[in-house]
Amino acid sequence: MRLSLSSIALATALAVCSPAFAEEAPAPAPAEAPAAEPASPPKLIVAISVDQFSADLFAQYREHFSKGFARLLTGAVFPSGYQSHAATETCPGHSTLLTGVHPARTGIVANNWYVPGIGRKDKKVYCVEDETNPESTSKNPVVSPDHLKAPTLGDLMKKANPATINAAVSAKDRAAVMMSGHDTDAVYWFQGKGFTTFADRKISRAVVAGNTALQKIVDAGDGALPVPGWCGAVDRAVKVGDFTIGTYRFPLKAGDYAAYGYGPRLDAATGDMAIRMVDELGMGKDAVPDVLSVSFSQTDRVGHAFGTEGVEMCIQLAQLDATLGQLFDALDARGLDYAVVLTADHGGFDAPERLDQEGYPDAKRMSEDLEIGALADAVSQDTGITAPQGKLLYGGGGSGDIYLASGLTDEQRKTVIDALVARLRDNPEVASIYTAEQLEQLPVPHGNPQDWTMIERVRASFDPERSGQVLMMTRRGVVPIVHPGPGYVATHGSPWDYDRRVPIVFWRKGMTGEEQPAPVETVDIAPTLAALVGLKEPEGTWDGRCLDIDGSEADTCAR
Repeated sequence: MRLSLSSIALATALAVCSPAFAEEAPAPAPAEAPAAEPASPPKLIVAISVDQFSADLFAQYREHFSKGFARLLTGAVFPSGYQSHAATETCPGHSTLLTGVHPARTGIVANNWYVPGIGRKDKKVYCVEDETNPESTSKNPVVSPDHLKAPTLGDLMKKANPATINAAVSAKDRAAVMMSGHDTDAVYWFQGKGFTTFADRKISRAVVAGNTALQKIVDAGDGALPVPGWCGAVDRAVKVGDFTIGTYRFPLKAGDYAAYGYGPRLDAATGDMAIRMVDELGMGKDAVPDVLSVSFSQTDRVGHAFGTEGVEMCIQLAQLDATLGQLFDALDARGLDYAVVLTADHGGFDAPERLDQEGYPDAKRMSEDLEIGALADAVSQDTGITAPQGKLLYGGGGSGDIYLASGLTDEQRKTVIDALVARLRDNPEVASIYTAEQLEQLPVPHGNPQDWTMIERVRASFDPERSGQVLMMTRRGVVPIVHPGPGYVATHGSPWDYDRRVPIVFWRKGMTGEEQPAPVETVDIAPTLAALVGLKEPEGTWDGRCLDIDGSEADTCAR
């Protein structure tokens, strides 16, 4: 009989036995301890991303975790992990996790980029879209992994041994696709009223059953979610425009799939679907290691809708802690030998209205004159140049890429770029501006990510084929949402550490835990997991390095 996540009990407490002290003096230690034998590879890698789970949230809430997160905290904890690049969005961040390379090499420079000369009205290209398909638009994409330029860990493991199973699930298509890659056995994401997959595939029986289960939950409705006692300090209303945030408890009206899609319950369904996939695919059952990627999206959606410091985020993380506990308990119940890595695609920043109350007066919303339409009008006024057709500028709006219209002469392009740079340089909300020509001259940076200069951060997520002609970085504390509304009050995407810093945690049963304060990068995850499963790749495959995740004398990188 298949066990659902909700039916698995929490893990029983481990009995701890203390050895009795010997009466005689201990024997002298040997001159040199024998080298520890490396453990055999795990049968299943469980790679978990918590969307928008910043190092700040991790530090703030880790003392309250008692279930899934608490188990991971007994492993190898790197509280100062970095998404080192400037483009701290979902798609670029997820693209680094299992490729081991920066967005400059994955080619995923943003969630969306622009191709002004593309032969369709919609000039925006979604990061996991097949824009060559006439049925595809950036808002309703035909989903494809083709934009990802680097292989994932699952791709490489399947190349080494086709018996490897490479599967992924998330509420977001871009998260599941970026973590699994090109050579996949099953990839699912939530859309509408259930989980779906690529247009040329069908959802499996297990996914049909999972969708039926979640639809029963939504159609029945539910009350407000419980508020843990330790959430009291953040349970207060904050006014944003003509509405408030900070006190919402996620009641679920019967049949309200939109509300379901933006609250903690969808994380639980994602975890449930992960276990259904493990069972159906037979993951972790033979001597060939498998890879299961699970991206929990709802921390990001709660962060956008309510900010990071209200009771909503407190409820979300408590619910996610329980979901992780159920996921691990279900894997335990199946007797699987699995290793876990948990991290995030990026961090996040709170709503400036609450930050102002909390003593951060420099936090503010971006001014209208940095919106792309206003910039285009200003540059046209300065230069007398208008687009041959369509818009003069695309993109912009916050820290990121600005693209020039197609059809401009070389002289016009230079004039527009010079005028745009001058406008941005005079704007007090802009920290730095770079041109594609400048960035192309630089190598992709290496070394401790907290020491990187601003231009190095931008270079790490710059691809000359897809990035804009001008890249602007707004100042610290500037939130690129000019007009907030219900469901969208806070965001991420900046080059500042509140968006770059994320936790990285590894866990496997029996490993010796450690707390490692040194700065590491998400591009270190893939080479670390590769070493764990005995996968050897040529030098230059990764931008990152292998991390020794065993706190004992054993070296997990020396295999």
